[in-house]
Amino acid sequence: MDLSKIKMVVSDMDGTLLNSNHEVSDRFFKVFEILKSKGILFVAASGRQYNSIIDKLHPIKNDIVVIAENGGFVMQQEKELLSTPLPTTHIKRTLEILGGFPEMHPVLCGKQTAYITGKSSVFVDKLREYYTEFDVVDTLENVTTEIIKIAIYHFESSEHFIYPHVKSLEQELKVKISGTNWVDISSVNAHKGFALEKVMKAHHINTDEVLVFGDYNNDLEMLALSDFSFAMENAHLNVKNISKYQTASNDDFGVEVVLEKLISQLE
Repeated sequence: MDLSKIKMVVSDMDGTLLNSNHEVSDRFFKVFEILKSKGILFVAASGRQYNSIIDKLHPIKNDIVVIAENGGFVMQQEKELLSTPLPTTHIKRTLEILGGFPEMHPVLCGKQTAYITGKSSVFVDKLREYYTEFDVVDTLENVTTEIIKIAIYHFESSEHFIYPHVKSLEQELKVKISGTNWVDISSVNAHKGFALEKVMKAHHINTDEVLVFGDYNNDLEMLALSDFSFAMENAHLNVKNISKYQTASNDDFGVEVVLEKLISQLE
């Protein structure tokens, strides 16, 4: 595997760069500094909100591109590169569907903050890991801020208990099972692949010059853009099927191992 042409590294966060404790390793930050010195750009691509990603990668925030909200919002050095809002009519329709299922916990995701009802204190505590900025409101239907994505959480399984009820929305929207407990709903072009393609074009990066890591279904489109796509050992089967390579799990430094191999080929 010849990685000598790589100019950009793209990584998902949860289940990929972050370990099971939602931590970025010191090993990664050391590797990042070497990549930076070699002129290789790092892109963090996540379903998380922008502020949450920046919180995890704060020491390097000024040196990276951030694809947030599953591709609906892209930032570099506090400059907005892309924003793909969700039309109000689709927000209303989605909330009407979810209203009949109290066990589902929807989050309206804006650029800088998110909105929840706070009906479950347990869910609010869970949310804090993924959303550092959020407001509790009486009703989501009255939120007038521009919304990028609707994230929906279920404590047991998003694939079994959320997706069947929102699958019909796929005719007009992007519906993604983005994690064991999450389903994300956004505009058709608000996905990681669309956002990454824009970033690659802006930096004149070809498919054989980008290295991509992912673990779940919301990573499929961006993995397809790279000749060097890596599925984590802990990845969903769909991700393993589409990826050209596989690496160790997120708890076994799967991303760092490959990046260290990349560095060894550049020296």
